[in-house]
Amino acid sequence: MSQPTETISAHITESTLLQPAVQAWKFFLRDQGRSHHTLKAFTADLALLEEFLATDKQIGQISTKDLEDFLTWMEKDRGAPCSPKTLSRRITSLKSFFRWLTQNAVLAVDPAEKLVQKTVISPLPTVLTAEEVETALMAADSLRTSANPDPRPYTLMLLVLETALKKSEVLNLKTNHLELENPNEAYIYVRYPNQRYRFKERKIEISPKWVEAYQNYTEQYPVNEQVFPWSQRRLEYLLEDITNAARMEKHISFDMLRWTSALSDLVNGVEQDKIRQKLGISKIQWREVKSKLRSLATQNGYTLPEEEEKAE
Repeated sequence: MSQPTETISAHITESTLLQPAVQAWKFFLRDQGRSHHTLKAFTADLALLEEFLATDKQIGQISTKDLEDFLTWMEKDRGAPCSPKTLSRRITSLKSFFRWLTQNAVLAVDPAEKLVQKTVISPLPTVLTAEEVETALMAADSLRTSANPDPRPYTLMLLVLETALKKSEVLNLKTNHLELENPNEAYIYVRYPNQRYRFKERKIEISPKWVEAYQNYTEQYPVNEQVFPWSQRRLEYLLEDITNAARMEKHISFDMLRWTSALSDLVNGVEQDKIRQKLGISKIQWREVKSKLRSLATQNGYTLPEEEEKAE
């Protein structure tokens, strides 16, 4: 059993060296339910700070200039590659660590508060055009009506196109998350077992066409608890089967279908906040996503609705 966070932080003072303070922070993050990957990345970032600073440097002696010099060293003088994305995450690590120290009254002033966060905008995602969506769905439909019918590819692709679910959300989809009794008022509930992600939970409409496809799918593949009781890799192969059947150059993926779904909604005049809620993202995340969707619309020759063009 881990030591209570309150007890750990009580032993941290301005005179504490960086390494034990980081260990206390690590316990705090773990108690908050952060993933092993997050713990490893954040503590590795602070280990680099410890490497940069004098060995006897106390946390109360660390200044904003120390942190700025550290970031300059990371970018230019360390002699190891530091991509913009990695640098952005390391700034986040610093801000999170020193904010925790300040909020717990260990430090009176947060030296990381004035650090400028460098937002990294990733390249535009690849999407399917309306014609490519139609071609892919026809190919998927042919797979479920062939001599050796397999309704899984069609059911899976149509689901993501209509709901914009992430791969992990599809894998976590349970039969009790479906409300299909009335096909004209059917819904899917996206649930998260971890309390930290409850804000991502949502209710999404699904079409009678998908309800019919799902019923056809369950006739051939009886399901119990999990809607798609296969591995992540197997689901990826199902989408690749559609790519091959449609003889497409683009390789259909979950991410591609998710962005295609959101772009289709934007082009068709769906209210912005409804698209955001469908994607399960915050208002801050939506700013970048909306910008990318607008760029994708321009790139693919779509005309946005007049009210969308006027929107800020």
